[in-house]
Amino acid sequence: MLLFYVPFAIFVLWAFNSMTQKFCTKSEMSSEKSSRVYRTINVSMLILLISSYYEVNYL
Repeated sequence: MLLFYVPFAIFVLWAFNSMTQKFCTKSEMSSEKSSRVYRTINVSMLILLISSYYEVNYL
């Protein structure tokens, strides 16, 4: 399961970061606000990925 999940998690993080970059450039955010948006989205996605991995393997 881990061999499938790690590449999937990397792909999901890459996809969300590319969408975040397009959003930040389109809305012309400052670099400070843009870094806060990236941090918030990445932390949220990591929490979701870890919790889904835990649910699939241990519940």
